[in-house]
Amino acid sequence: MQDLAVGLAMGLGALGPGIGIGILVSKALEAIGRNPDASNKIQTNMILGMAFAEAIAIYALVVALIIKFV
Repeated sequence: MQDLAVGLAMGLGALGPGIGIGILVSKALEAIGRNPDASNKIQTNMILGMAFAEAIAIYALVVALIIKFV
């Protein structure tokens, strides 16, 4: 039962950030395509947003590890 909880915590915890990062990159590439002169600023903001979204997945990993080992 504990392994199921770990799998669900990690699987569902990575689903949201994965979808969010995909949408973020898609919209950033669309914006760069429309305005190539602003690509540096867009890319910087995109990478910052990806880091915040990835942090959510890392929190899910921490929760899964706590469930597994505590």
